[in-house]
Amino acid sequence: MRSIQIQKISITDLETDVVVNAANEGLWAGGGVCGAIFRAAGHWQLQDACDRIGHCDTGAAVITPGFQLKAKYIIHAVGPVWRDGKHNEPELLYGAYRKSLELAAENGCSSIGFPLISAGIFGYPAEQAWQTAIQACRDFLNKGNEIDIVFAVLDDAMLRKGQRILENTGR
Repeated sequence: MRSIQIQKISITDLETDVVVNAANEGLWAGGGVCGAIFRAAGHWQLQDACDRIGHCDTGAAVITPGFQLKAKYIIHAVGPVWRDGKHNEPELLYGAYRKSLELAAENGCSSIGFPLISAGIFGYPAEQAWQTAIQACRDFLNKGNEIDIVFAVLDDAMLRKGQRILENTGR
C-alpha cells in the first residue's frame, strides 16, 4: 500500500507519473483544471489526441500522453454534473476515480495526481466529493495496489476540508 496526500499546488506542477484531468464527455478543452492542463500540456497536441479518442462516458476515463507536462500521461476522467445526489452521482464519481486508478496501474504508473473531480463547475458539493474520492482511493489501495496518490488543490479551505476527511476516515 502507498499513501494518499493532499497538497496546495497546481495539478500542472505535480511531479507524478500521471495527472488526472477533470474532463467532459466530449474531451474538449474547458475551464478550470481542464483548461490549465490543456494550456500546460500544449493545447493543440492534447486536443488532437482527445479528438482521436472522441468521447468518454461519465464515470469512465481515458488516457493520453502528457505532452509538455512533467507527467508522462494525462488521464481524462469524466465525473458527473451534480443534480441532487439521486441520479447515480456518487457511483459515477466513484467510477471515474476507480477507472483512473486502474488506467494508471495498467500503464505502469507509481504515482497519480488528482483534482477534486466534479467539485468545480460541475457543482458537486465539496464535502461529498472528498468523501467519494478518498473512499475510491482507499478501496483501490486496500486491494494491494501500490501507487502514491496526490490530490492537488488551490485554496486553503478545500485543503483543510480534504485533510479533515482524510484524517477522519483513517489512513
